[in-house]
Amino acid sequence: MLNRTPWWQALFIAIIVFGGALYALPNLFGSDPGIQVRATRGGSVDIQAATRIGEVLRAEGIEVRHLEAAPTGIRIRLSNAEQQLTARDIVADALGDTYTTALTLLPATPNWLGRLGGQPLFLGLDLRGGVYFLLEVDLEDAVKRARDGYVAELKSALRAAKLRYRSVRGLTGDELDIVLRDAGQLADAERLLGRDFTELELAASDPETGSLSLKIGADRLGELHEFALSQNMTALRSRIDQLGVAEPVVQRQGQSRIVVQLPGVQDIARAKGILGRAATLQMHLVDEENTIAAEASGQAPAASRLYRFRDGRPILLKREVIYSGDNIVNAAASIDQTSGGAVVSITLDSAGARINSRVTGENIGRRLAVVYQEQVSEPLLDNAGLPLLDAGGQPQLQTRLIEEVLTAPVIRDQLGRRYQIEGIGSVQEARDLALMLRAGALAAPVRIVEERTIGPSLGQANINRGFFSVLLGFALVLAFMPFYYRTFGWVANVALSINLVLIIAVLSLFQATLTLPGVAGIVLTVGMAVDANVLIFERIREELRNGNSPQASIHVGYDKAFSTIVDANITTLIAALVLFNFGTGPIKGFAITLSIGILTSMFSAILLTRALVNWRYGGRRVLELPI
Repeated sequence: MLNRTPWWQALFIAIIVFGGALYALPNLFGSDPGIQVRATRGGSVDIQAATRIGEVLRAEGIEVRHLEAAPTGIRIRLSNAEQQLTARDIVADALGDTYTTALTLLPATPNWLGRLGGQPLFLGLDLRGGVYFLLEVDLEDAVKRARDGYVAELKSALRAAKLRYRSVRGLTGDELDIVLRDAGQLADAERLLGRDFTELELAASDPETGSLSLKIGADRLGELHEFALSQNMTALRSRIDQLGVAEPVVQRQGQSRIVVQLPGVQDIARAKGILGRAATLQMHLVDEENTIAAEASGQAPAASRLYRFRDGRPILLKREVIYSGDNIVNAAASIDQTSGGAVVSITLDSAGARINSRVTGENIGRRLAVVYQEQVSEPLLDNAGLPLLDAGGQPQLQTRLIEEVLTAPVIRDQLGRRYQIEGIGSVQEARDLALMLRAGALAAPVRIVEERTIGPSLGQANINRGFFSVLLGFALVLAFMPFYYRTFGWVANVALSINLVLIIAVLSLFQATLTLPGVAGIVLTVGMAVDANVLIFERIREELRNGNSPQASIHVGYDKAFSTIVDANITTLIAALVLFNFGTGPIKGFAITLSIGILTSMFSAILLTRALVNWRYGGRRVLELPI
């Protein structure tokens, strides 16, 4: 029994080890401070803008190591971190609101390695610093909006079919109610609903009163929930792009929650304000005929409604919405050269431009009001002023609509696709409003149920502690194995080192995010990887004590321990998969590194160590094994 390793198996092991070393290599080169420039609303950065960036930075004495085009925009690599903030501000001022600028770290991987797909692994927020939000989407509000929409559609359909009704109302949840004036038309109404409103289910009908009870179907409710989540994720990604975050994470969690991670962001107040606000604009004509009487009596005519400016002054506006924020395709904040105040320049889509041109052309000399709307989620309070809690211990929230008139200027000329709005308090407020208008409104309000801020210094401390824990565990194992198993212990140490390289290589190859729980998974894997070698070596020692030859002991030791090793690792792998499927973000990070570590340790402990032992002792007569 010669214990030789087949050539194809040796080639396979060599390819895996070489590939692992190659793709783990980028993590040794570190990263350079840099800036990422992207066009707003998914556009692209043109060559002229890239050239202007380089010229402006060099004119300000900032050394640009490299300026490269990427699918996401322009990446500027700087020589030192001290110039990073200054360069970001210079580029932002030079390009204006058409582009967003973000601080980032650019990998210093050599070009030849980058062309082979080698990239360093990502670090999570707990290792690099930033802001973490867990957002709860108010799906009930999305259902309410759909219910109100069905009320308007049902009224129009009933009028078109000449079916007179007393009321069409939206009740609570997904329920609606129709009361006909003539109970004899109940069958006609049911046929209309069955033909044109298949997504609504008929819950009950009363021939005596002519009433029908409806509810939104389960399939339609599922569609509404999915749309609210996907639309909110799209809007949040767009808002984050406008915030200037280089590598954000926006992902769904469960049925109604969204996880947002913003690396490098430390201004948690502004981030909360931008992500959670559901703001838009509406345009109304001012009711010039009834303003004085309505203001004096506090009552507004049926076709008008009393609004207020931010300073509390009342103004009467027509109820009809001329157009809303849905027609806005771009918005940019600037300073008005005449008044010196903050303004927002608005660009409309083709439909909004036609409406704006027609309405302003027909109403020259009258006033047009810009109404700011924002939905705010606030906790319900008891009589003592304390928040009311639900069954899960979370604060109960109520949604309040804030409506403020920003400005109501006189229409001097016919407007078209572009115009400006005034009456905004500060430049920062104008920028935030422009940001939200560019990004689009949220399909349903969100509330922040969890938030965490990790400072960059704490992130570096976590990196140091994590590195130290891995190094300490690794060093203790490396010291113990040769002491107890002699030459075979050195074989286990080589396999353990390669196993650690393979874990880093797999994480880098798939661009996984390494978090602090992930580091814990690596530490655990270091210990578990040796378990397999301990099983094999103890079995070899047992065979030697039973009088078997060294070659036979090696063969039997690996063969007999194989099933035990596989069983132990598969059960741990199943547990890791369960953690990944049902756990939250930190638990998922632990499960990913643990799963990768289990697979790589099986390769290193079974295939690699056997190949090394066969290379050292196979193919020749051995009288004694140093084990």
